[in-house]
Amino acid sequence: MLNLIVNILNFPFRKLKAYLKKRLGWLGQPALLPYRGYGNQQEFYIKGRVIEDTGLSQPKERNNIFQNMLAMVKRYASNGIPGMEICADFGEISRSYVTDEDGFFEINLPIAQENYRLSYSINEWQSIHFKLENNLQPQRETIEGNGEVLLSQIDNQFGVITDIDDTVLISHSTNFRKKLRLMLFKNARTRMPFEGVAAFYRALQQGNSGNHHNPFFYVSSSEWNLYDLLVDFCAFHGLPKGPFLLRDAKIKLSKIWKAGTGNHNHKLDKICHVLSLHKKNQFILIGDSGQQDAEIYDQIARENPFRINTIYIRDVRPSRHKIVEEIAYRLKEDTGLEMLLVKDTEEAALHALKKGLITAASVREIIRDKVADELVDTDIQQMIDKVMN
Repeated sequence: MLNLIVNILNFPFRKLKAYLKKRLGWLGQPALLPYRGYGNQQEFYIKGRVIEDTGLSQPKERNNIFQNMLAMVKRYASNGIPGMEICADFGEISRSYVTDEDGFFEINLPIAQENYRLSYSINEWQSIHFKLENNLQPQRETIEGNGEVLLSQIDNQFGVITDIDDTVLISHSTNFRKKLRLMLFKNARTRMPFEGVAAFYRALQQGNSGNHHNPFFYVSSSEWNLYDLLVDFCAFHGLPKGPFLLRDAKIKLSKIWKAGTGNHNHKLDKICHVLSLHKKNQFILIGDSGQQDAEIYDQIARENPFRINTIYIRDVRPSRHKIVEEIAYRLKEDTGLEMLLVKDTEEAALHALKKGLITAASVREIIRDKVADELVDTDIQQMIDKVMN
């Protein structure tokens, strides 16, 4: 509540700051950043931001350390622009919104059935058009752009909600020096995922028929400043396309070392929001033992009975091994729901196969992706046969 009051009081001063920067010629060209949204046939949610354009370019594998550091500095040096008017057009529906004190805007839009005349198929991405009224620089052209909304249907086999740091992306979140080195010296194409995770996630997306289009949602304690990096990372490494649920915290450039830290309860709120817009679907939750994923997922499972299918926790922090195992044991005793503490992707994939979540053919790809040439085909088939029998 205190933070809300402070933000409300600060709002006119931030608008004044933007106005003075404009008058002094210091205001950069506004950039419109719509993030991926999600919803169903009745309503959807999408978030975005208007910032001063810092000229952030696409990453390249050959980028040197200095270029990667400069890109990270630009992400956290960008300032949100408050009080900017956004017009959103979706089909025949048009609404106007105003950015808040940090340049963010949020859209919760009910879709009137008689106005919604777009053709779509299961889990198809729909386009929403944005127009930014540049009221601080009226002499410049109106800024326009498109966002994307994933509209899910009720006949999915399941949905997947996954953490990112140290679940998908090797981040060393609990080791300050290693974490900062990765943030500053690497980019989306040189950061590495855990072995086999991309193939495992594709298998979950395709489900037990190999033809499903199960939706994916990525939740993280990283701030929205890292959105472009995470989108590029997932695309480059072949991970399923999905909306991102990031933290609203405002990290100043001088405190970049605090990125991704602090309270993780926002994950609980964002996951519950996804569940509320997908009331007919079950979900698989995937996280790691480095932070509080096990505790958060345990609470979600207990508060949403019959909505959670399985929980996978990657074992990345030995000091929390017993804590997670105890949480998993109590959850199984109380609800019958499995929370598995797994050492690697292969273990999770074999369990998913046995439970009928993915196909045997996809397991072969996952294991090949993970161990490369360490196992020959006959060894992989023997492993699959053992699990199925």
